[in-house]
Amino acid sequence: MKTPTDTVTPTHRTLARESLAALMLLGALLASSPASPATPPSRAEINEKKDDLNELREQIHSLRKEISSGENKRAGAADQLKTIEQDISTTQRTLHELTTQKNKVEDNLSDLTNQSHELETRLHGQQQQLERLLYRQYLQSNPDSLRLLLNGNDPNQVTRNLYYLSTIGRARSELLHEIRQSLAQKKALLENTKTRAEELIEIEKRQKEQHAKLVTQREQRKNLLSSLSAKLSEQRKEIGNLRRDEKRLSQLIDRLTKLSAAKPAPRKEPPQSAPPERTKPQAKLAPDIQNDTVPQPGPAGNFARLKGELRLPARGAVSNRFGTPRQEGSTWRGLFIRAGTGGDVKAIAAGRVVFSEWMRGFGNLLIVDHGNSFLSIYGNNDALFKHVGDEVRGGDTIAAVGNSGGNPESGLYFEIRHQGKPVDPMQWVRLK
Repeated sequence: MKTPTDTVTPTHRTLARESLAALMLLGALLASSPASPATPPSRAEINEKKDDLNELREQIHSLRKEISSGENKRAGAADQLKTIEQDISTTQRTLHELTTQKNKVEDNLSDLTNQSHELETRLHGQQQQLERLLYRQYLQSNPDSLRLLLNGNDPNQVTRNLYYLSTIGRARSELLHEIRQSLAQKKALLENTKTRAEELIEIEKRQKEQHAKLVTQREQRKNLLSSLSAKLSEQRKEIGNLRRDEKRLSQLIDRLTKLSAAKPAPRKEPPQSAPPERTKPQAKLAPDIQNDTVPQPGPAGNFARLKGELRLPARGAVSNRFGTPRQEGSTWRGLFIRAGTGGDVKAIAAGRVVFSEWMRGFGNLLIVDHGNSFLSIYGNNDALFKHVGDEVRGGDTIAAVGNSGGNPESGLYFEIRHQGKPVDPMQWVRLK
């Protein structure tokens, strides 16, 4: 039986990278502000955004502590996987960030190469022009102005010759100046290209180290899973564990909903209730539905208006759908998408990450607040790529599919909630 699994929280490696990530996040928050793009944000506005983000993170941290202190303290077998799966997630996130950096550097190198080719063409043309000017001066035997004035020739011809010589001189001077500028630009391009190439080598070296680290961590997890296999299988069948896990998630959702209502998102749109939920007769659905589409980048909008137009967050076979009975008891509050480990998990719509943490029963869990009390929930991830407070757009990659937390099958657990209550995701999405 498939159950929600866990995701891992990423960590920063250096203070410099933390500062850069904070600045990037601040830029995203400012970009979503309703202020006019022509008016730069004031220092007070920037500080307010920082305070809002810090407050959100403190509130989420308090929620985690509150839920942890109030839950049943009996640790399950899956809890023993927590540390190694968090380490795997951290490594995965680091690799994800390095890949993003590498792509940017490669794009930058490609641009520099194109600029270098254009500059070489321009330099070649400038050198040819200079050769033609020098050749014209050579044909004139390069006479100087004083000799032209004293040789007794026709004054009108002298004037024309002097004008011709001065024109050639100015053209040569301007051309030499342009050539010097082009050579200086070429030198700067070469230095920039060398720096980017060295940066690329360093990134590839770090990628190789992280890949080796990931292989070791996955082997450790495999061995631990093997030793816990029987215990995990037994605990998955216990209805008590399931109910405790569901209660824990519901408590978290209730608190996040209250936080969202107390501090509205920056996008100011008129509140709108969700359209009435129409329940499809589950008996008429095929056992599994194949989903081959994922969310694509698009403009932000009122989430309630997107009903019926959303895409599922991952490609794969949709099973264990909303409302169907579970072997352990109760019914499914979301759905499970069977997919291979490492596949992309996409945000179904624009919003802000309000939870990104390992949670018992759901593993590495990420929750996005879409405003107006709508939340989307992504569990069972192998790695989480977003932090609390990050703004996301529909179609952004926010996590990687996995089977952490002792889940026997790789895939994504997915829910949509409105005002804390689960709704049928299949009523909100289209598959074609």
